[in-house]
Amino acid sequence: MNITRENIDALNAVLKVDIAKEDYSVKVEKILSDYKKSANIPGFRKGHVPMSLVKKQYGKAVLVDEVNKLLQDALNKYLTEEKLDVLGNPLPKAQDNLDWDADSFSFEFELGLAPTFEVELKSKTPITQYHIIADKKMIDNQVEHIQKQYGKIVSQDSVTKESELTGTFANVEKNIDSAATFALEKLKSKNAEKQLLGKKVGDTLTLNTKGLFEDDHDLMHFLKVPHDEVHGLEIDVDFTISEINKRELADLDQDLFDKLFGKGGVTSVTELKERIKVDSEKQFAQQGDQKFLNDVTEYLVDNTKFDLPVSFLQRWMQTAGEEVMDADQAKEEFEKSEKSMRYQLIEGKLIEKYSLQTKFEDLREYAKSLIKGQMAQFGQMNPEDNELDEIAMRILSNKDEVKRLSEQLMSKKLLDLYKKEVNVKIKEITYDDFVKEFYS
Repeated sequence: MNITRENIDALNAVLKVDIAKEDYSVKVEKILSDYKKSANIPGFRKGHVPMSLVKKQYGKAVLVDEVNKLLQDALNKYLTEEKLDVLGNPLPKAQDNLDWDADSFSFEFELGLAPTFEVELKSKTPITQYHIIADKKMIDNQVEHIQKQYGKIVSQDSVTKESELTGTFANVEKNIDSAATFALEKLKSKNAEKQLLGKKVGDTLTLNTKGLFEDDHDLMHFLKVPHDEVHGLEIDVDFTISEINKRELADLDQDLFDKLFGKGGVTSVTELKERIKVDSEKQFAQQGDQKFLNDVTEYLVDNTKFDLPVSFLQRWMQTAGEEVMDADQAKEEFEKSEKSMRYQLIEGKLIEKYSLQTKFEDLREYAKSLIKGQMAQFGQMNPEDNELDEIAMRILSNKDEVKRLSEQLMSKKLLDLYKKEVNVKIKEITYDDFVKEFYS
């Protein structure tokens, strides 16, 4: 067998694989001999079928199968030994006149080669890393939420702005008949609030669903309407009041603190607010990190310039998926996935340059840290190391979990690298402002 490579340009090459009779004949003869022993052909006893008949019936199929296996093994070996960094898989060039009755064969494969480039993490313009803080307003709101959650429910004669209503929404045409409980403050519609104020148990009034609640998902929950129907829903519903209550705020005393954090965990309102601040900002840090990771990714894709073997990749994509695509579909799919493809190449370069490869031991320790954190949430603060090992190994026996955790760990490694190497500007921002700026 002989393999030669012709480089068309920096991103494209053609491999020619020549296969001679001696490369496949021994294996083909052995397989046909085995067929001869077990072949069941009418007119011949088992094991006594003439080899000429076996070859006539099975020879071509066995030959094609063995040559294809040889090709696959040869290509994989060649790419590994030559350390060729290819994109996609080798594409066989069409050979309509291939003669399978010949003794030797030649095949050609197109290769898409990965581009050569360097990644520069230090940008001239700094990339903002947001430090999301819990401000006084948010902390005070959280304290009030806790007081309401643990407070007493007191019955009211009529609806006030502080009321919590229980009742039934109804609309015959839409088949809505749904019991719901909500605080009046959840309403977005000032007209609906005005209609409800002063109403008593047993009263029925008609409300319009458009802009009724601050969040359409509340409307979906309270009316039991499918998600696809709730956005933009504008119908009249009857609401019949069955209960009017008010939540009296719980006292901020040691009894409440102990319920929240265990005996003696928090001993004052000041400590409570500090605990809320710390716990909230731990959660916000994950969102800030994800935003930073996304921004660095966007910067690297936009500022790391290299060419791709576009024509090759589009032709490869036509047959690479579960469904075959035509040329126009493949072009469209390539345009959708080009940014992701570019970042995968950039990421691979960074992993190699900064030795970020994940070893199994790294993955095991990462899994153990996650397990330990989850156990702490349920009060198991000091689990034995052998117990963590056992759980981690059980998780890592699942291929899907290995893939998921590997991706998480690599994101963490890249995030740590970016924080260290990228030109960063730290900016403090409240959670409300962060949400308004990036998610509204």
